[in-house]
Amino acid sequence: MSAPDRRAVVAGLLGASLAAPAGAAAPPTWPTEAPLGPPRPFSFEEVKRRARALSQSRFTPPPSPPATLIKAIDYDAFGQIAYKPSATLWGQAPGDGGVRFFPLGKPAPMPVEISIVSGAEARAVVYSEGLFDAPATSPLHGLGPQAGFGGFKLMNADHRTDWLAFLGASYFRAADPFNQYGLSARGVSVNTAAAIPEEFPLFRAFWIESPAQGPVVICALLDGPSLTGAFRMTHTRGPFGLVQDIEAELNFRVAAPGLGLAPLTSMYWYAASDRAPTDDWRPQIHDSDGLAMWTGSGERIWRPLANPPSVITNAFLDRNPRGFGLMQRDRTFADYQDDGVFYDRRPSAWVEPLGDWGPGTVRLVEIPTRGESDDNIVVFWTPQAAPAAGQSLAYRYRLHWSDEESTPLGVARVIASRSGRGGRPGQPVPSGRRKIVVDFAGAALAGLNRGSGVEAVAQSSRGQIEDLTCYPVVGTPTWRLMFDITVTPGPPIDLRAFLKRGPAAVTETWIGQIFPGG
Repeated sequence: MSAPDRRAVVAGLLGASLAAPAGAAAPPTWPTEAPLGPPRPFSFEEVKRRARALSQSRFTPPPSPPATLIKAIDYDAFGQIAYKPSATLWGQAPGDGGVRFFPLGKPAPMPVEISIVSGAEARAVVYSEGLFDAPATSPLHGLGPQAGFGGFKLMNADHRTDWLAFLGASYFRAADPFNQYGLSARGVSVNTAAAIPEEFPLFRAFWIESPAQGPVVICALLDGPSLTGAFRMTHTRGPFGLVQDIEAELNFRVAAPGLGLAPLTSMYWYAASDRAPTDDWRPQIHDSDGLAMWTGSGERIWRPLANPPSVITNAFLDRNPRGFGLMQRDRTFADYQDDGVFYDRRPSAWVEPLGDWGPGTVRLVEIPTRGESDDNIVVFWTPQAAPAAGQSLAYRYRLHWSDEESTPLGVARVIASRSGRGGRPGQPVPSGRRKIVVDFAGAALAGLNRGSGVEAVAQSSRGQIEDLTCYPVVGTPTWRLMFDITVTPGPPIDLRAFLKRGPAAVTETWIGQIFPGG
Protein backbone atom coordinates (compact mmCIF):
# COMPACT_ATOMS: atom_id res chain seq x y z
CA MET A 1 0.00 0.00 0.00
CA SER A 2 1.43 3.38 -0.96
CA ALA A 3 1.73 6.22 1.54
CA PRO A 4 -1.25 8.58 1.77
CA ASP A 5 -1.13 11.85 -0.10
CA ARG A 6 -1.14 14.90 2.20
CA ARG A 7 -3.86 16.64 0.23
CA ALA A 8 -6.07 13.55 0.12
CA VAL A 9 -5.75 13.04 3.86
CA VAL A 10 -6.75 16.59 4.73
CA ALA A 11 -9.50 16.61 2.11
CA GLY A 12 -10.89 13.54 3.82
CA LEU A 13 -10.83 15.26 7.19
CA LEU A 14 -12.64 18.23 5.71
CA GLY A 15 -15.33 16.14 4.11
CA ALA A 16 -15.83 13.55 6.81
CA SER A 17 -16.31 15.67 9.91
CA LEU A 18 -18.31 18.78 9.25
CA ALA A 19 -19.88 20.74 12.09
CA ALA A 20 -23.67 20.83 11.96
CA PRO A 21 -25.66 24.00 12.51
CA ALA A 22 -26.68 25.09 15.97
CA GLY A 23 -30.07 24.12 17.29
CA ALA A 24 -29.74 20.38 16.59
CA ALA A 25 -32.50 18.09 17.82
CA ALA A 26 -32.20 16.38 21.20
CA PRO A 27 -30.07 13.22 20.96
CA PRO A 28 -31.84 9.88 20.82
CA THR A 29 -31.18 6.95 23.12
CA TRP A 30 -28.99 4.43 21.33
CA PRO A 31 -30.14 0.81 21.53
CA THR A 32 -26.76 -0.73 20.67
CA GLU A 33 -23.01 -0.05 20.55
CA ALA A 34 -20.07 -1.14 18.43
CA PRO A 35 -18.91 -4.63 19.52
CA LEU A 36 -15.79 -4.98 21.67
CA GLY A 37 -13.27 -7.77 21.98
CA PRO A 38 -12.06 -9.47 25.17
CA PRO A 39 -10.20 -7.40 27.82
CA ARG A 40 -6.40 -7.20 27.75
CA PRO A 41 -3.95 -5.51 30.16
CA PHE A 42 -3.04 -1.95 29.13
CA SER A 43 -0.69 0.87 30.15
CA PHE A 44 1.13 3.69 28.36
CA GLU A 45 4.40 2.00 29.35
CA GLU A 46 3.27 -0.98 27.28
CA VAL A 47 2.72 1.33 24.27
CA LYS A 48 6.27 2.63 24.74
CA ARG A 49 7.66 -0.91 24.91
CA ARG A 50 5.77 -1.87 21.76
CA ALA A 51 7.15 1.19 19.92
CA ARG A 52 10.71 0.41 21.00
CA ALA A 53 10.36 -3.19 19.89
CA LEU A 54 8.97 -2.15 16.49
CA SER A 55 11.95 0.14 15.92
CA GLN A 56 14.28 -2.87 15.99
CA SER A 57 12.80 -4.24 12.79
CA ARG A 58 12.07 -2.91 9.33
CA PHE A 59 8.83 -0.99 8.80
CA THR A 60 6.00 -3.16 7.52
CA PRO A 61 2.65 -1.48 6.75
CA PRO A 62 -0.39 -3.08 8.37
CA PRO A 63 -2.32 -5.54 6.16
CA SER A 64 -5.01 -3.78 4.19
CA PRO A 65 -7.44 -4.39 1.32
CA PRO A 66 -6.18 -4.09 -2.29
CA ALA A 67 -5.14 -0.57 -3.32
CA THR A 68 -7.64 -0.56 -6.20
CA LEU A 69 -10.54 -0.96 -3.77
CA ILE A 70 -9.19 1.70 -1.41
CA LYS A 71 -8.71 4.21 -4.25
CA ALA A 72 -12.29 3.62 -5.36
CA ILE A 73 -13.43 5.12 -2.05
CA ASP A 74 -12.51 8.63 -3.18
CA TYR A 75 -13.67 11.92 -1.69
CA ASP A 76 -17.25 11.54 -2.98
CA ALA A 77 -17.61 7.85 -2.11
CA PHE A 78 -16.09 8.45 1.33
CA GLY A 79 -18.63 11.19 2.03
CA GLN A 80 -21.52 8.84 1.19
CA ILE A 81 -20.53 6.38 3.94
CA ALA A 82 -22.03 7.16 7.36
CA TYR A 83 -21.34 5.50 10.69
CA LYS A 84 -24.58 4.30 12.25
CA PRO A 85 -25.58 6.47 15.24
CA SER A 86 -26.90 3.34 16.98
CA ALA A 87 -23.34 1.98 17.12
CA THR A 88 -21.91 5.06 18.87
CA LEU A 89 -19.66 4.10 21.79
CA TRP A 90 -20.59 5.82 25.07
CA GLY A 91 -23.42 7.66 23.30
CA GLN A 92 -25.93 6.69 25.98
CA ALA A 93 -24.33 8.66 28.82
CA PRO A 94 -26.00 12.05 29.57
CA GLY A 95 -23.99 14.90 28.07
CA ASP A 96 -21.55 12.54 26.34
CA GLY A 97 -21.45 12.51 22.55
CA GLY A 98 -19.48 9.28 22.35
CA VAL A 99 -17.08 7.93 19.73
CA ARG A 100 -17.76 7.07 16.07
CA PHE A 101 -15.44 5.50 13.52
CA PHE A 102 -14.32 6.22 9.96
CA PRO A 103 -14.09 3.59 7.22
CA LEU A 104 -11.03 3.00 5.10
CA GLY A 105 -10.73 5.02 1.91
CA LYS A 106 -8.39 7.20 -0.11
CA PRO A 107 -7.99 9.69 2.78
CA ALA A 108 -7.05 6.81 5.14
CA PRO A 109 -5.80 3.78 3.17
CA MET A 110 -4.23 1.85 6.06
CA PRO A 111 -6.33 0.26 8.83
CA VAL A 112 -5.75 1.23 12.46
CA GLU A 113 -6.37 -0.77 15.62
CA ILE A 114 -8.72 1.02 18.02
CA SER A 115 -9.26 -0.08 21.61
CA ILE A 116 -11.32 1.26 24.47
CA VAL A 117 -9.60 1.55 27.87
CA SER A 118 -11.25 1.18 31.27
CA GLY A 119 -8.95 1.10 34.26
CA ALA A 120 -5.94 -1.05 33.39
CA GLU A 121 -7.72 -3.01 30.67
CA ALA A 122 -8.32 -2.41 26.96
CA ARG A 123 -10.86 -3.99 24.63
CA ALA A 124 -10.51 -3.79 20.85
CA VAL A 125 -13.35 -2.34 18.78
CA VAL A 126 -14.36 -5.07 16.34
CA TYR A 127 -14.77 -3.93 12.73
CA SER A 128 -17.93 -4.81 10.83
CA GLU A 129 -19.29 -3.45 7.59
CA GLY A 130 -22.66 -3.45 9.34
CA LEU A 131 -21.53 -0.49 11.46
CA PHE A 132 -21.85 1.76 8.40
CA ASP A 133 -24.67 2.91 6.13
CA ALA A 134 -23.57 3.13 2.49
CA PRO A 135 -25.20 3.03 -0.96
CA ALA A 136 -25.60 -0.42 -2.51
CA THR A 137 -22.99 0.51 -5.11
CA SER A 138 -20.41 1.72 -2.57
CA PRO A 139 -16.92 0.19 -2.84
CA LEU A 140 -17.12 -0.24 0.95
CA HIS A 141 -18.99 -3.50 0.37
CA GLY A 142 -15.99 -4.99 -1.40
CA LEU A 143 -13.46 -4.40 1.38
CA GLY A 144 -14.29 -7.59 3.27
CA PRO A 145 -15.07 -8.41 6.91
CA GLN A 146 -11.51 -7.80 8.13
CA ALA A 147 -10.99 -4.39 6.46
CA GLY A 148 -10.58 -2.36 9.65
CA PHE A 149 -11.18 1.27 10.52
CA GLY A 150 -9.57 4.37 9.01
CA GLY A 151 -9.85 6.49 12.17
CA PHE A 152 -12.35 7.91 14.65
CA LYS A 153 -14.03 11.08 15.89
CA LEU A 154 -15.34 12.28 19.25
CA MET A 155 -18.88 13.63 19.17
CA ASN A 156 -20.43 16.61 20.91
CA ALA A 157 -23.39 16.14 23.22
CA ASP A 158 -25.76 17.06 20.36
CA HIS A 159 -24.76 13.76 18.67
CA ARG A 160 -24.48 15.56 15.34
CA THR A 161 -21.23 17.53 15.45
CA ASP A 162 -17.77 16.30 16.43
CA TRP A 163 -14.94 18.12 18.21
CA LEU A 164 -11.90 15.92 17.53
CA ALA A 165 -10.97 13.67 14.60
CA PHE A 166 -8.05 11.34 13.82
CA LEU A 167 -7.97 10.24 10.18
CA GLY A 168 -5.08 9.25 7.91
CA ALA A 169 -1.35 8.93 8.63
CA SER A 170 -0.76 10.80 11.93
CA TYR A 171 -3.16 13.67 11.18
CA PHE A 172 -5.64 14.97 13.74
CA ARG A 173 -7.59 18.18 14.28
CA ALA A 174 -10.04 19.87 16.62
CA ALA A 175 -13.15 21.99 16.01
CA ASP A 176 -12.97 23.98 19.26
CA PRO A 177 -13.60 26.77 20.16
CA PHE A 178 -15.98 27.66 17.27
CA ASN A 179 -17.38 24.19 16.43
CA GLN A 180 -15.61 24.60 13.09
CA TYR A 181 -12.72 22.62 11.63
CA GLY A 182 -9.76 24.23 9.88
CA LEU A 183 -6.06 23.46 10.17
CA SER A 184 -4.65 20.05 11.20
CA ALA A 185 -1.87 18.74 13.40
CA ARG A 186 0.32 15.65 12.99
CA GLY A 187 2.23 13.36 15.29
CA VAL A 188 5.50 14.10 13.45
CA SER A 189 6.67 15.19 10.02
CA VAL A 190 9.59 13.59 8.17
CA ASN A 191 11.38 15.17 5.19
CA THR A 192 8.73 17.82 4.54
CA ALA A 193 9.87 19.95 1.58
CA ALA A 194 13.21 18.10 1.56
CA ALA A 195 15.25 16.88 -1.40
CA ILE A 196 14.10 13.31 -0.69
CA PRO A 197 10.49 12.06 -0.65
CA GLU A 198 8.39 13.00 2.35
CA GLU A 199 7.40 10.20 4.72
CA PHE A 200 4.00 9.88 6.35
CA PRO A 201 4.34 7.85 9.56
CA LEU A 202 0.99 6.55 10.70
CA PHE A 203 -0.80 6.07 13.96
CA ARG A 204 -1.38 2.34 13.56
CA ALA A 205 -3.09 1.78 16.93
CA PHE A 206 -5.14 3.90 19.34
CA TRP A 207 -6.32 3.42 22.91
CA ILE A 208 -9.17 5.70 24.05
CA GLU A 209 -9.88 5.99 27.77
CA SER A 210 -13.47 6.25 28.91
CA PRO A 211 -14.43 9.89 29.66
CA ALA A 212 -16.23 8.65 32.76
CA GLN A 213 -12.78 8.52 34.36
CA GLY A 214 -12.07 12.22 33.69
CA PRO A 215 -10.62 14.05 30.66
CA VAL A 216 -10.46 12.03 27.44
CA VAL A 217 -7.03 10.39 27.18
CA ILE A 218 -5.85 8.93 23.88
CA CYS A 219 -2.69 6.86 23.49
CA ALA A 220 -1.32 6.14 20.03
CA LEU A 221 1.37 3.95 18.49
CA LEU A 222 3.28 5.64 15.65
CA ASP A 223 5.10 3.68 12.95
CA GLY A 224 6.94 4.68 9.78
CA PRO A 225 10.00 3.86 7.66
CA SER A 226 12.36 6.07 9.73
CA LEU A 227 10.91 5.89 13.24
CA THR A 228 8.36 4.59 15.70
CA GLY A 229 6.73 6.40 18.59
CA ALA A 230 4.36 6.36 21.54
CA PHE A 231 2.00 9.28 22.22
CA ARG A 232 -0.25 10.07 25.16
CA MET A 233 -2.72 12.96 24.71
CA THR A 234 -4.86 14.33 27.52
CA HIS A 235 -7.77 16.53 26.40
CA THR A 236 -9.24 19.40 28.40
CA ARG A 237 -12.10 21.39 26.90
CA GLY A 238 -13.05 24.84 28.16
CA PRO A 239 -14.69 28.11 27.09
CA PHE A 240 -11.52 29.22 25.27
CA GLY A 241 -11.01 26.01 23.32
CA LEU A 242 -9.32 22.63 23.61
CA VAL A 243 -5.96 21.94 25.26
CA GLN A 244 -4.07 18.74 24.43
CA ASP A 245 -1.25 17.81 26.82
CA ILE A 246 0.99 15.60 24.68
CA GLU A 247 3.74 13.30 25.87
CA ALA A 248 5.76 11.55 23.16
CA GLU A 249 8.71 9.19 22.79
CA LEU A 250 10.24 8.59 19.35
CA ASN A 251 12.60 5.74 18.41
CA PHE A 252 14.68 6.07 15.25
CA ARG A 253 15.32 3.25 12.82
CA VAL A 254 17.61 5.53 10.81
CA ALA A 255 19.08 9.01 11.22
CA ALA A 256 16.39 11.66 10.80
CA PRO A 257 17.77 15.08 9.82
CA GLY A 258 14.36 15.97 8.35
CA LEU A 259 12.47 15.46 11.61
CA GLY A 260 9.67 17.89 12.45
CA LEU A 261 8.16 17.96 15.96
CA ALA A 262 4.67 19.27 16.76
CA PRO A 263 3.83 19.90 13.08
CA LEU A 264 0.83 21.95 12.01
CA THR A 265 -0.67 21.95 8.51
CA SER A 266 -2.97 24.62 7.10
CA MET A 267 -4.27 26.32 3.95
CA TYR A 268 -3.48 29.81 2.73
CA TRP A 269 -4.64 30.93 -0.71
CA TYR A 270 -4.79 34.72 -0.52
CA ALA A 271 -5.61 37.68 1.72
CA ALA A 272 -5.84 41.45 1.45
CA SER A 273 -2.10 41.79 0.84
CA ASP A 274 -1.79 39.36 -2.08
CA ARG A 275 -4.97 38.99 -4.12
CA ALA A 276 -2.98 38.69 -7.36
CA PRO A 277 -3.23 34.88 -7.68
CA THR A 278 -7.02 34.84 -8.08
CA ASP A 279 -10.16 36.59 -9.21
CA ASP A 280 -12.44 34.77 -6.73
CA TRP A 281 -15.30 36.93 -5.50
CA ARG A 282 -14.43 36.41 -1.82
CA PRO A 283 -12.03 39.01 -0.33
CA GLN A 284 -9.89 36.42 1.52
CA ILE A 285 -9.56 32.64 1.62
CA HIS A 286 -7.38 30.98 4.25
CA ASP A 287 -7.56 28.70 7.29
CA SER A 288 -4.66 30.58 8.90
CA ASP A 289 -3.24 34.02 8.15
CA GLY A 290 0.06 34.02 10.01
CA LEU A 291 2.78 32.26 11.96
CA ALA A 292 3.14 33.57 15.51
CA MET A 293 6.30 32.88 17.52
CA TRP A 294 7.42 33.57 21.06
CA THR A 295 11.17 33.04 21.15
CA GLY A 296 13.26 31.73 23.99
CA SER A 297 14.62 35.27 24.47
CA GLY A 298 11.08 36.64 24.83
CA GLU A 299 10.60 38.33 21.44
CA ARG A 300 7.12 38.17 19.94
CA ILE A 301 7.11 37.68 16.16
CA TRP A 302 4.37 37.72 13.53
CA ARG A 303 5.02 36.37 10.05
CA PRO A 304 2.09 36.77 7.61
CA LEU A 305 1.61 33.69 5.46
CA ALA A 306 2.17 33.82 1.71
CA ASN A 307 1.27 31.90 -1.43
CA PRO A 308 4.73 31.96 -3.06
CA PRO A 309 5.62 31.39 -6.72
CA SER A 310 7.65 28.30 -5.72
CA VAL A 311 8.13 26.20 -2.60
CA ILE A 312 9.77 28.33 0.09
CA THR A 313 11.17 27.13 3.43
CA ASN A 314 12.11 29.63 6.13
CA ALA A 315 14.01 28.55 9.25
CA PHE A 316 13.89 30.70 12.40
CA LEU A 317 16.75 29.88 14.77
CA ASP A 318 15.87 29.64 18.45
CA ARG A 319 16.65 27.93 21.72
CA ASN A 320 13.93 26.63 24.02
CA PRO A 321 11.07 28.37 22.20
CA ARG A 322 8.21 29.46 24.41
CA GLY A 323 5.63 28.92 21.71
CA PHE A 324 4.73 28.97 18.02
CA GLY A 325 1.58 28.40 16.03
CA LEU A 326 -0.54 29.00 12.96
CA MET A 327 -3.17 31.60 13.78
CA GLN A 328 -6.35 32.93 12.24
CA ARG A 329 -6.40 36.48 13.58
CA ASP A 330 -8.92 38.06 11.25
CA ARG A 331 -12.32 37.19 12.76
CA THR A 332 -14.44 39.63 10.74
CA PHE A 333 -17.00 37.89 8.51
CA ALA A 334 -17.04 40.82 6.06
CA ASP A 335 -13.36 40.20 5.30
CA TYR A 336 -14.23 36.74 3.92
CA GLN A 337 -17.92 36.90 2.93
CA ASP A 338 -18.02 33.11 3.00
CA ASP A 339 -21.33 31.91 4.45
CA GLY A 340 -20.67 28.28 3.51
CA VAL A 341 -17.47 27.25 5.30
CA PHE A 342 -16.98 30.37 7.48
CA TYR A 343 -13.25 31.06 7.35
CA ASP A 344 -13.69 33.66 10.09
CA ARG A 345 -14.43 30.80 12.52
CA ARG A 346 -11.39 28.61 11.80
CA PRO A 347 -9.45 27.74 14.99
CA SER A 348 -5.88 28.76 15.67
CA ALA A 349 -3.34 26.22 16.98
CA TRP A 350 -0.58 27.21 19.40
CA VAL A 351 2.27 24.89 20.39
CA GLU A 352 3.60 25.40 23.93
CA PRO A 353 6.81 23.39 24.43
CA LEU A 354 7.23 21.90 27.89
CA GLY A 355 10.65 21.20 29.33
CA ASP A 356 13.99 21.75 27.59
CA TRP A 357 13.72 21.63 23.77
CA GLY A 358 17.24 23.00 23.35
CA PRO A 359 18.50 24.67 20.15
CA GLY A 360 16.80 24.25 16.80
CA THR A 361 14.58 26.01 14.29
CA VAL A 362 10.94 26.77 13.74
CA ARG A 363 10.51 25.87 10.07
CA LEU A 364 7.80 27.35 7.89
CA VAL A 365 7.09 25.68 4.55
CA GLU A 366 4.91 27.53 2.03
CA ILE A 367 3.79 25.71 -1.13
CA PRO A 368 2.16 27.41 -4.13
CA THR A 369 -1.56 26.76 -4.53
CA ARG A 370 -4.31 27.78 -6.92
CA GLY A 371 -7.23 26.79 -4.75
CA GLU A 372 -8.60 26.33 -1.27
CA SER A 373 -8.53 22.52 -1.24
CA ASP A 374 -4.74 22.31 -0.85
CA ASP A 375 -3.03 22.23 2.52
CA ASN A 376 -0.02 24.25 1.43
CA ILE A 377 1.34 25.54 4.76
CA VAL A 378 3.39 23.49 7.24
CA VAL A 379 5.21 24.60 10.40
CA PHE A 380 7.21 22.47 12.84
CA TRP A 381 10.21 22.41 15.19
CA THR A 382 13.45 20.77 14.04
CA PRO A 383 16.08 20.04 16.72
CA GLN A 384 19.58 21.26 15.90
CA ALA A 385 21.05 17.81 16.54
CA ALA A 386 19.52 15.32 14.12
CA PRO A 387 18.53 12.08 15.88
CA ALA A 388 20.80 9.14 15.01
CA ALA A 389 19.80 5.57 14.21
CA GLY A 390 19.00 3.69 17.43
CA GLN A 391 18.40 6.89 19.41
CA SER A 392 15.24 7.72 21.35
CA LEU A 393 13.80 11.20 21.90
CA ALA A 394 11.27 12.04 24.62
CA TYR A 395 9.52 15.41 24.71
CA ARG A 396 6.31 17.09 25.87
CA TYR A 397 4.19 19.97 24.65
CA ARG A 398 0.78 21.53 25.08
CA LEU A 399 -1.31 22.12 21.96
CA HIS A 400 -3.96 24.85 22.27
CA TRP A 401 -6.87 24.96 19.79
CA SER A 402 -8.24 28.43 20.41
CA ASP A 403 -9.06 31.88 19.10
CA GLU A 404 -5.54 33.27 19.65
CA GLU A 405 -2.25 32.66 21.43
CA SER A 406 -2.66 31.10 24.86
CA THR A 407 -0.54 33.75 26.63
CA PRO A 408 -0.86 37.57 26.52
CA LEU A 409 1.61 39.18 24.13
CA GLY A 410 2.59 42.06 26.38
CA VAL A 411 3.02 44.20 23.24
CA ALA A 412 0.68 45.44 20.53
CA ARG A 413 -0.10 42.88 17.83
CA VAL A 414 -0.15 43.01 14.05
CA ILE A 415 -3.76 43.30 12.89
CA ALA A 416 -3.19 43.83 9.15
CA SER A 417 -0.44 43.60 6.52
CA ARG A 418 -0.75 45.18 3.09
CA SER A 419 1.47 45.87 0.11
CA GLY A 420 1.18 47.75 -3.15
CA ARG A 421 3.10 49.90 -5.59
CA GLY A 422 5.49 52.37 -4.01
CA GLY A 423 5.56 56.14 -4.07
CA ARG A 424 3.17 58.80 -2.82
CA PRO A 425 -0.48 59.30 -3.84
CA GLY A 426 -0.83 61.75 -6.71
CA GLN A 427 2.86 61.56 -7.62
CA PRO A 428 4.55 59.63 -10.44
CA VAL A 429 5.01 55.96 -9.54
CA PRO A 430 8.72 55.25 -9.00
CA SER A 431 10.09 52.21 -10.79
CA GLY A 432 11.05 49.15 -8.80
CA ARG A 433 9.56 50.19 -5.48
CA ARG A 434 7.03 48.34 -3.33
CA LYS A 435 5.08 49.83 -0.43
CA ILE A 436 4.65 47.88 2.80
CA VAL A 437 1.96 48.85 5.33
CA VAL A 438 1.63 47.17 8.73
CA ASP A 439 -1.08 48.04 11.27
CA PHE A 440 -0.69 47.39 15.01
CA ALA A 441 -3.17 47.63 17.89
CA GLY A 442 -3.06 46.80 21.59
CA ALA A 443 -2.82 48.13 25.12
CA ALA A 444 0.89 48.97 24.73
CA LEU A 445 -0.09 51.69 22.21
CA ALA A 446 -3.22 52.94 23.97
CA GLY A 447 -3.19 56.69 24.62
CA LEU A 448 0.01 57.33 22.65
CA ASN A 449 0.17 60.04 19.99
CA ARG A 450 2.67 61.52 17.58
CA GLY A 451 4.42 63.26 20.45
CA SER A 452 4.84 60.14 22.58
CA GLY A 453 8.20 59.15 21.12
CA VAL A 454 7.04 56.12 19.13
CA GLU A 455 9.54 55.23 16.39
CA ALA A 456 9.47 52.85 13.44
CA VAL A 457 12.28 50.37 12.90
CA ALA A 458 12.64 48.47 9.59
CA GLN A 459 15.36 46.28 8.09
CA SER A 460 15.75 44.37 4.83
CA SER A 461 18.05 41.60 3.61
CA ARG A 462 18.69 43.62 0.43
CA GLY A 463 17.27 46.67 -1.29
CA GLN A 464 16.91 50.16 0.13
CA ILE A 465 14.20 51.17 2.61
CA GLU A 466 12.74 54.64 1.98
CA ASP A 467 10.02 56.87 3.43
CA LEU A 468 9.88 54.98 6.73
CA THR A 469 7.20 56.42 9.00
CA CYS A 470 4.64 55.55 11.66
CA TYR A 471 1.58 57.33 13.06
CA PRO A 472 -1.75 56.73 14.80
CA VAL A 473 -4.64 56.24 12.36
CA VAL A 474 -7.21 58.94 13.11
CA GLY A 475 -10.42 57.69 14.68
CA THR A 476 -9.10 54.18 15.39
CA PRO A 477 -6.95 52.45 18.06
CA THR A 478 -4.51 51.52 15.30
CA TRP A 479 -0.93 52.60 14.66
CA ARG A 480 0.41 52.31 11.12
CA LEU A 481 4.01 51.57 10.07
CA MET A 482 4.78 52.29 6.41
CA PHE A 483 7.81 52.21 4.13
CA ASP A 484 8.93 51.62 0.53
CA ILE A 485 11.47 48.99 -0.47
CA THR A 486 13.35 48.84 -3.76
CA VAL A 487 12.79 45.51 -5.50
CA THR A 488 15.32 44.12 -7.97
CA PRO A 489 15.53 40.65 -9.55
CA GLY A 490 17.02 37.98 -7.34
CA PRO A 491 16.17 35.88 -4.30
CA PRO A 492 13.30 36.74 -1.93
CA ILE A 493 13.74 39.91 0.10
CA ASP A 494 13.39 39.41 3.86
CA LEU A 495 11.85 42.28 5.80
CA ARG A 496 11.65 42.99 9.52
CA ALA A 497 9.81 45.87 11.23
CA PHE A 498 8.39 46.96 14.58
CA LEU A 499 7.54 50.02 16.67
CA LYS A 500 9.56 51.05 19.71
CA ARG A 501 9.40 53.70 22.40
CA GLY A 502 12.77 54.45 23.83
CA PRO A 503 14.83 51.23 23.91
CA ALA A 504 11.81 48.92 24.28
CA ALA A 505 9.64 47.44 21.55
CA VAL A 506 5.95 48.22 21.98
CA THR A 507 4.78 45.88 19.22
CA GLU A 508 5.43 42.44 17.83
CA THR A 509 8.19 42.14 15.29
CA TRP A 510 6.61 41.86 11.85
CA ILE A 511 8.53 39.64 9.41
CA GLY A 512 7.67 39.56 5.71
CA GLN A 513 9.00 38.46 2.36
CA ILE A 514 8.84 39.87 -1.16
CA PHE A 515 9.22 37.52 -4.12
CA PRO A 516 10.65 39.55 -7.04
CA GLY A 517 8.90 38.57 -10.23
CA GLY A 518 6.48 36.28 -8.34
